[in-house]
Amino acid sequence: MIRQAVSFGLSATLTRAAVTALRAKAPGGRDRWERKNYAGRSVELYAGPASALATAAGAGRVSPAAGVAVAVAGICGAYDDVAGADDVRRGFKAHLRALRDGEVTSGAVKLFGISAAGLVAGAFLKERPLDKLLAGVVIAGAAHFVNLVDVRPGRAAAAVLALGAPGLLRTGPGAELAATAMGAAAAVLPDDLGERAMTGDTGAHALGAALGAAVVAGNGRAGLVAHAAAVVAAAVYGDRVSELSRRALG
Repeated sequence: MIRQAVSFGLSATLTRAAVTALRAKAPGGRDRWERKNYAGRSVELYAGPASALATAAGAGRVSPAAGVAVAVAGICGAYDDVAGADDVRRGFKAHLRALRDGEVTSGAVKLFGISAAGLVAGAFLKERPLDKLLAGVVIAGAAHFVNLVDVRPGRAAAAVLALGAPGLLRTGPGAELAATAMGAAAAVLPDDLGERAMTGDTGAHALGAALGAAVVAGNGRAGLVAHAAAVVAAAVYGDRVSELSRRALG
């Protein structure tokens, strides 16, 4: 458990340090770092990039391939946070329909970018072709799932803590990756729950990708199949809910 504790502590410390540094500098002006949440309250966005940075650095310390996947997931999420802030489309189908019509949405960039990063990371983390593919699905799917549950304050970070906890009981890279994701999540959870900050797509996707990488590193074929099925089912369900919501709104 010592390695897990070190990974958790380093990730949490780096996250808080990054939040402090970003808040002090506020690159581009403070208005750029504020958003209205679901209740119309102003919240800060520093937690997203800070947790993504810390998680990518911590994951890279354990596995360079995992670190790259987490970094790409965070970058794609950041692009969506900025470019897609006013885009009301939700769900894979909506963005794929737009792509079919010749419009490249931020959601499409996120979908293909994170999927590609997951597949590349899976290719390095696993040896057999099928395992490589399953690993890519798990990493990208986990990133999407954590973002999917990020609909109210604290839910994304709480999901990472709950889902990552069983991984701490293992040994090896998978346990360290889980601890890394959990450390960053724990560092931003109080401000997120207090509606002072939000992780946004940037933090949610990065934390989810790290969680997926932890699953990949700690499981064999059977575990990969089970987790891949779970994240695909969650994606299908989430897309269905988004489609129903879109129809209800006209």
